[in-house]
Amino acid sequence: MSKIEKAKGFKHTKPGLWLSIGTSTFGALSIVKEYKKARSENDTLLLANAVVGAAALLTGTLLLVRELRQLGSDDVLAG
Repeated sequence: MSKIEKAKGFKHTKPGLWLSIGTSTFGALSIVKEYKKARSENDTLLLANAVVGAAALLTGTLLLVRELRQLGSDDVLAG
């Protein structure tokens, strides 16, 4: 198995999923910053962008959590 194949398979492991969830947290910080800026400047378009970005981030994180749970339930040793 090549290094590229190993790297592609990493995101479907528990550590890979936790890493993805962690990086999503940093994305949330950026969205909060954008939201505050939009509110202070009364910029409706920037506010809409922040809200849509937050919804996308939330959906992506929930998909990762679901995959993490499914990965745990498929584990024979987990019980």
